[in-house]
Amino acid sequence: MKPRLPRESDFRGAAHSPRVATRVGLALAVTFGLCFLTGLLSHLIQHPPHWFTWPSRPVSLYRLTQGTHVISGIASIPLLAAKLWSVYPELFTRPALRSATHALERLSVLALVGSALFELVTGLLNVTQNYPWPFFFPPVHYAVGWIAVGSIILHVGLKLPVARAALAPEHPVAPVGTTVSRRAFLRTTATSTGVAVLATAGATIPALRHVSPLKWRSDQGSRGLPVNRTATAAGVVAAATDPDWRLEISTPAGTTSLSRAGLAALPQTTVDLPIACVEGWSRTATWTGVAFTDLLHAIGARPGSEVRVSSLETTGIYSTSVLPGTHTADPLTVLALDLNGAPLDLDHGYPCRVIAPNRPGVLQTKWVSRLETA
Repeated sequence: MKPRLPRESDFRGAAHSPRVATRVGLALAVTFGLCFLTGLLSHLIQHPPHWFTWPSRPVSLYRLTQGTHVISGIASIPLLAAKLWSVYPELFTRPALRSATHALERLSVLALVGSALFELVTGLLNVTQNYPWPFFFPPVHYAVGWIAVGSIILHVGLKLPVARAALAPEHPVAPVGTTVSRRAFLRTTATSTGVAVLATAGATIPALRHVSPLKWRSDQGSRGLPVNRTATAAGVVAAATDPDWRLEISTPAGTTSLSRAGLAALPQTTVDLPIACVEGWSRTATWTGVAFTDLLHAIGARPGSEVRVSSLETTGIYSTSVLPGTHTADPLTVLALDLNGAPLDLDHGYPCRVIAPNRPGVLQTKWVSRLETA
């Protein structure tokens, strides 16, 4: 007897029922939606359009939003696996294409699965700073995120009648074969998601650091503060340790040069602020240096002025940053000279670096060489 290809009707396990697929899909919509919205917010903060403003307070808001971005992405991984398991028998639907609507549905599923897998896999590699691809991660991750969300919206619209029927009280329970029951499958999915979150959330939630074995980078680096990019990797060691280093401060009235000793002679401010990185890790530290409000006053500029910050690292899109007026007017925004009671070391930005409340770590420019105000 000639073997035949499987058919959708051959998969009778409760885990493949529309009810299970819909419930897992709802959970995935929540986690993936959170991940997309917080990722979009992070993109706007780093590349702000003219209409967008980001406050300096509360100081840990970005820590919360970016931590949510990464944790919700991790939670989406087991949920996506469970969703794919629940619906994969539909691959064996015959005929393969029943109508134009069915073809559109299958196309949306292809775009959804491909883009979602790309986002979650590359995002997971990004938090561990592994980049086995030739492209620059942020813009590609951002663009594919829109593809994923668009395909999700299209898929939900096409599947809404099925989802409503699946969640209706009178919907019959799918027959149970030799596989696990519907409730057992959902409990296993929920447990797996919870374990994944708990195992990694310590990277961004201090209270969970001792119970998160897979946390990344939250306690590495000198003085317990992680370092994403070293001075050696940035190629700034010689320039940063040059005794003739001076900070140039340019205003419409002229240019001022200050040595590190000159900066230390100005009024000093000590603040406790977190470094919150786009990879999701965060760590609070004590920083001492010159508050931008005092520094701008000292050079005859107005606090609240936008300041362009340039680094000794002259290559890459983060070699410069812009401090908005909301941050330069905040007394917690500091040009830091010391970290946790000792002078900055090279990897943490010596001779001086920016530390501002509620800012992504990539915008907390290290090895500062020049400040410009309009």
